[in-house]
Amino acid sequence: MLRRNAFRLPRHPASVGLARRRVRDHLADWGHGPRDPALQDAVLLVSELATNVVRHGPSPRFGSGEHPQPEREFEVAVTALADGSCLIEVSDESQQEPRLRVVGEWEEAGRGLHLVENLAAAWGVWSRGRHGKTVWALIIANLGP
Repeated sequence: MLRRNAFRLPRHPASVGLARRRVRDHLADWGHGPRDPALQDAVLLVSELATNVVRHGPSPRFGSGEHPQPEREFEVAVTALADGSCLIEVSDESQQEPRLRVVGEWEEAGRGLHLVENLAAAWGVWSRGRHGKTVWALIIANLGP
């Protein structure tokens, strides 16, 4: 059985924390306890993916009068799977796909996708054509020894 929850948030730094809370609450409602590694990984991954949208998404357009248009939104979806695994999806309007890059030892940013690569069983990008992209990550439940 699939249990999916999707929600839209403004592309604003404060939305990252809200995305974490909403994913945590959804998974907790479906039986993932606070110490469940799948829940912890899902919360961390949604934080990284939402942060990428906020930091690297398209810049707000300016209209007449030089006032920014309302901030664009992004969508977060979390699907709890019957086996305890979960799928995280973060969609935005940008068509630019995220890429793993080499990060210098002293650089303060650029490690988010490496974290995704190491925590997720699989991850990737689905194109939504002219409507942007969805970055997804699959977290496999730890079913014991």
